[in-house]
Amino acid sequence: MHSRASMMENENLSTEACVEEEEPPNLVNGNDVEKLKDLSISHPTNEESAEVSAALQKDEAEVVKKKKKKSKSKKKKEVPEQTDPPSIPVVELFPSREFPEGEIQQYKDDNLWRTTSEEKRELERLEKPIYNSVRQAAEVHRQVRKYIKSILKPGMLMIDLCETLENTVRKLISENGLQAGIAFPTGCSLNWVAAHWTPNSGDKTVLQYDDVMKLDFGTHIDGHIIDCAFTVAFNPMFDPLLEASREATNTGIKESGIDVRLCDVGAAIQEVMESYEVEINGKVFQVKSIRNLNGHSIGSYQIHAGKSVPIVKGGEQTKMEEGEFFAIETFASTGKGYVREDLECSHYMKNFDAGHIPLRLPRAKQLLATINKNFSTLAFCRRYLDRLGETKYLMALKNLCDSGIVQPYPPLCDVKGSYVSQFEHTILLRPTCKEVISRGDDY
Repeated sequence: MHSRASMMENENLSTEACVEEEEPPNLVNGNDVEKLKDLSISHPTNEESAEVSAALQKDEAEVVKKKKKKSKSKKKKEVPEQTDPPSIPVVELFPSREFPEGEIQQYKDDNLWRTTSEEKRELERLEKPIYNSVRQAAEVHRQVRKYIKSILKPGMLMIDLCETLENTVRKLISENGLQAGIAFPTGCSLNWVAAHWTPNSGDKTVLQYDDVMKLDFGTHIDGHIIDCAFTVAFNPMFDPLLEASREATNTGIKESGIDVRLCDVGAAIQEVMESYEVEINGKVFQVKSIRNLNGHSIGSYQIHAGKSVPIVKGGEQTKMEEGEFFAIETFASTGKGYVREDLECSHYMKNFDAGHIPLRLPRAKQLLATINKNFSTLAFCRRYLDRLGETKYLMALKNLCDSGIVQPYPPLCDVKGSYVSQFEHTILLRPTCKEVISRGDDY
């Protein structure tokens, strides 16, 4: 009983307390409300002052953000746009020093797992500096060829065309000894000449309306080479010939991949190439792949690194491997589909594996020193020696060739009167995917 009575008392007390707590709002009259309002305005509570200061801080933060955005946009505006003709080094157009990735193609079938492999992604992160260097060289190639295409016209001196192209490369790549520059001479082979022709000093060859010209030029950063070519023909009669090599090259790229046999790439290229025919001045020609010209693997400061990518069936069983660079190039011909060396030589290159060979002629020693300093194992032409101030060097150059230190690369020609077209890209077999580094909007 006693405990029950005390419980009732406690309940009564607690209900009274609740009533007392609820009562004050009912006791306040209208005037008091106004007074309370005045008080709350003149003396904000701790909670309200906290809210006010939070709002102020937020406003300040927004102002700072806006200022940052403004300064960022100002910085963005300061990034220059390329001029016409191009003169701004590509490195200045990409202040982040991150250059654009090429076209990405995924691996097929047995290599599909590579796309998502974390281990393979990590391998790529380690190779990032090399990827970035070769992408810079590719961006230079794209900008230079875009400009050259805009100025090409019949009547141009071939030597002027080459020098304009080469000087544009030198500017855009910020030429710097063996660290950055031209990777090999500008090939501008005409008609039945398939490759390795560039004018020597004093050459007066003029580009004609009915010419088919292969423009094959290279750029490099730290010896990481972009080898990329296209064909120019003003007369639309040659369009199917150009399309044959462009599509065959794209097929070669599509078929390439890690563990793919080189002979399989060649067979796919030939099938596409020989599905084309072209009518020239009323006569129909079946387009042929030039059977003794190939694509090739590319190494550091080494344009031909040992593997050949055939453009006909029946090639070798050697496989492409992870991490390799390849130049995938195809040549379409209306002639025999076979080239031989002909005409005056302009292209030369020091043998990559040439060790120390004693030379008797002082002039040959001196010329070799010039070659080592300026080109190392990259290809060069006579015009490049002229530009460096070398004179009367032909005897010394022949001596270097005879002793096996330097290799001459004469022009490669199909039968006279035929026409050859070429397209070429540099691809990289990355651990997770295939990157067509030199791909552009044009081809």
